[in-house]
Amino acid sequence: MVLLQPEKAFPDKEKNFSEWYSLILERAELVDIRYNVKGFVVYRPNLMRLINLIRDELERGLTETGHQPVLFPLVIPMSYLRKEEEHITGFEAEVFKIRGEEGEEDLALRPTSETAFYPMYSLWIHSYRDLPLKLFQTVTVYRKETKATRPLIRGREFLWIEAHDAFSSKDDALKQVSEDIRITKNALEKFGLAFIVVEREEWDKFPGAEKTFAFDCIMPEGKVLQIATTHYLGTKFSIPFEIIFLDKDGSKKYVHQTCFGPGLSRMAAAVISTHGDEYGLVLPFDVAPIQVVIVPIPKEGFENRIVEKCFEVGERLKRLNLRVKVDDSEDRPGSKFYKWELYGVPVRVEVGVKELEENKLTLFRRDLRKRWTIEDSFLEQEIMYVKDDILSFLRSRAYERLESALVRVNCREEGIEASKNGKIILMNFCGQKECSEKIKEDTGGYEVRGRRVDVEEKVWGPCAWCGRTAEKVVVVAKSF
Repeated sequence: MVLLQPEKAFPDKEKNFSEWYSLILERAELVDIRYNVKGFVVYRPNLMRLINLIRDELERGLTETGHQPVLFPLVIPMSYLRKEEEHITGFEAEVFKIRGEEGEEDLALRPTSETAFYPMYSLWIHSYRDLPLKLFQTVTVYRKETKATRPLIRGREFLWIEAHDAFSSKDDALKQVSEDIRITKNALEKFGLAFIVVEREEWDKFPGAEKTFAFDCIMPEGKVLQIATTHYLGTKFSIPFEIIFLDKDGSKKYVHQTCFGPGLSRMAAAVISTHGDEYGLVLPFDVAPIQVVIVPIPKEGFENRIVEKCFEVGERLKRLNLRVKVDDSEDRPGSKFYKWELYGVPVRVEVGVKELEENKLTLFRRDLRKRWTIEDSFLEQEIMYVKDDILSFLRSRAYERLESALVRVNCREEGIEASKNGKIILMNFCGQKECSEKIKEDTGGYEVRGRRVDVEEKVWGPCAWCGRTAEKVVVVAKSF
């Protein structure tokens, strides 16, 4: 494939995110939307390699903390789904149903898997010796989304990991919630993402949860995207599903449960949207399917020597456990430069006659779009430095943008003005649902996202919207 398009192939994402996002998904060969079913798209190899690296990082965090992988059926009997009243109320409208054969009950395509896991937990858990039970699966889930869909961000089919854990006590379950938050933070930091961690309000919890904690990531147009959640379920599911264990003192008790759902599709969308620019994708090393691309700059009479040098450089970098590609295709160097910049490869190494003669290498950083020359012998040292520096730069830039978007407001008028400017609001809040509904009405869709738990915020006055006594400081933003 020969690519001879102008370098700046995309609009400014801050000013026109929707167009930028659609173009990046298409031109970087991430998704194909032509499957012709609303809310369902084809994930192409460039996207799946990115998602698999995100998945690997999260699965590593889970297995290192004692979780084990499983795979449960895609279908859930409707009688299971209806066992927990709050849960079915929250999800039934979104369920894709399969009509059962004559004499058989209807089935649901999993919108989430609490009601698939927990009937089995009641069969597997008998004694305190069976606890804790910590299992996870990486799967697709299905929700009949009625709003406008957007690939990876809001669809009817998406990829995620879900962990379902059972414990003998509330304290142990709450420790698991904290562990889930740590696992997610560690992963997102490697992806260079800026985020806010909040405890959702009572009316905005996961259906059936006692407590819900969520990771919100800021997107270029000022909206926030929920990319992961963890929930303390208490005994709300163990009672209806009769998950009972015999404790050390001989008494029978219900287990305390948690569930954890990092969204792989949405995390990929956040990486793409946070770091990308008018030239295409920009990827941190850890989630870049190709971390270094080596491009020969041919010259008549030197072709073989140049290509041989490229493969030699590639082998050296592979010994550092890097994902490396030598592009020895017949495309012209300029087309190769465009292609790999579009795909977001973090570092490019160029090898031509000048490099051969001077025993040097030319490097290019995708994030800064900066080219420089180094001594050949410094290659490994330089690449490992750049690897860390790219992540540091991308993370720093993402947090600068988050901090510049946050604004503290003291009254309704300031809040409305902040919403018009696409800001994320920090405000004192009374904790009342009717007040949150008024905020949404006055701002054209801004929602109370919850109390921050990653940063301690102290109330400094009355509720900014209604003037009543404030209980907490909350984040208010528009979401996808």
